[in-house]
Amino acid sequence: METFIAIAAILLGIIGIVGSVAPGLPGPPLSWLGMLVIYIWGSGTNAAGEPMSTTFLLVWLGIVIAISILDYIVPAYFTKLTGGSKYGGWGAIAGLFIGLIFPPVGMILGSLLGSFVAEFLFAGKGAGASLKSAFGAFIGFMAGTGIKLICTGVMMFYIVIYAF
Repeated sequence: METFIAIAAILLGIIGIVGSVAPGLPGPPLSWLGMLVIYIWGSGTNAAGEPMSTTFLLVWLGIVIAISILDYIVPAYFTKLTGGSKYGGWGAIAGLFIGLIFPPVGMILGSLLGSFVAEFLFAGKGAGASLKSAFGAFIGFMAGTGIKLICTGVMMFYIVIYAF
């Protein structure tokens, strides 16, 4: 039974890491669920022989909530910082979904191209201004993704530490 619990927690951690990059999957919450599985059903300890504490789990819940909120704020901030509009943000998301056909390059180029086209066509901006805001939307997306990857990577570390 312990092996099944460890495998389930590790799978949640891996899916959480994938969800940090792939849209539609809530990466950090899934990784946190992996930690919760270890806390509730696991009997693993860390290197010092201590089980996972409730405080530790709740602190990580707070971090996951904060990162989930920041994931919406950071891309919008960078888009606005570079003069972009809501069209650029929506275009970046649409381009990202279309780019899923050719990951990861398609996701990156799709996000850039989608933001550029949306700013150019719907916001009525010139090519230079559209390109500038497209880069802002892209940098915001990459910053949000980076934050989520760091969070899920650290949680995966703790899942492995406490699972075995």
